[in-house]
Amino acid sequence: MFCDSRGMPARCLVVDDNERFLFVAQRLLGAGEVLEVEGATDIASAIDVFDRFHPDVVLIDVSLGTESGFGLAHMLIERAPDIASRIIIISTRSGEDYEGLIEDAAVAGFISKSDLSVEAVQQLVAGLG
Repeated sequence: MFCDSRGMPARCLVVDDNERFLFVAQRLLGAGEVLEVEGATDIASAIDVFDRFHPDVVLIDVSLGTESGFGLAHMLIERAPDIASRIIIISTRSGEDYEGLIEDAAVAGFISKSDLSVEAVQQLVAGLG
């Protein structure tokens, strides 16, 4: 079971500027009641949700309109350094396109949006499950 240290469903923040994808991702990841999912569409709202929701895992799209998902990852790590191993970068493009940036960001890894699932998230942040 994918749960937090209290035995409760893990909290997941998904950040994506595409509201349609965000809606689908929230429904997909929250469907089995294994993850409690919140969403945000930009850096300001993501930081607000992060501070209020205290997610166990964060999925961030590479591009947030004119803002950078990698920039947001760095901001969140500055706020809570232990979150670095539980940040996952997502994109419609291949992870190979961002390999160096993902490594430099020191995040858990990358999941293609087409491969997004609770299982894929679990595999990258095995320390939660």
